[in-house]
Amino acid sequence: MKKPDWVIDKERAKRAAAAETVWLFGLHAVRDALMNPARIRLRLVVTRNAADKLAEAIAASGMQPEISDPRKFAAPLDDGSVHQGAALEVKPLDWGKIETLCEPGLGAPRVVLLDRVTDPHNVGAILRSAEVFGARAVIAPHRHSAPETGALAKTASGALERQPYCRVPNLADAMLTLRKMGYVLLGLDGEADVTLDEALNPVRHLPVALVLGAEGPGLRERTRETCDQLVRIPFAGAFGSLNVSNAAAVSLYASRET
Repeated sequence: MKKPDWVIDKERAKRAAAAETVWLFGLHAVRDALMNPARIRLRLVVTRNAADKLAEAIAASGMQPEISDPRKFAAPLDDGSVHQGAALEVKPLDWGKIETLCEPGLGAPRVVLLDRVTDPHNVGAILRSAEVFGARAVIAPHRHSAPETGALAKTASGALERQPYCRVPNLADAMLTLRKMGYVLLGLDGEADVTLDEALNPVRHLPVALVLGAEGPGLRERTRETCDQLVRIPFAGAFGSLNVSNAAAVSLYASRET
């Protein structure tokens, strides 16, 4: 009996995901990945100088590094990658289901959702802010979002190993799941009538999900419609704008329980 097309497609996607690897680079990103027991590590390429700096992490990982000439660095990185003499081939992290990661419990957790934010530097910076302010997870769609890459990991400066970054098939469906779990969904929109503080004041004690869109296009229509409320960050002058990573940091700080 022939398998249905959807079963074949699902199996292909699963095999492709299993075969996918990522090259992390830079001393901070490589050190934290070496120290992360949840990270599947495949190949470590370092210069002699980087090996000395990473000696403790290399020993803890149990890996055998390949020592490379810094003038002919052996890792297959893009030109211009500032690798600092260290590169590590890994499997992407699997953080599990958002229902488990974002379970509110007795607290008032915060979650960040990113709608088509594709710049790895922005996402890396958002992961750093999410870790600092204690967000349960950063959630983005599989398509039209920044995948786990060396550039993202380097910008995240180690946060990628500790801060859950979950990519889901459908962002609006993930938002609906969070709503069922008790989260209030606040979408950032510069044209909204209500400020972030005004929206947060009555729900600060509740689980809150902050939804941010890409710079320029902003939130897609279905994403906007799925939010409980659209809010804006007020500016001191007549005109103001923040890039998405700065807006995420401000929103996370503003949403803390007081």
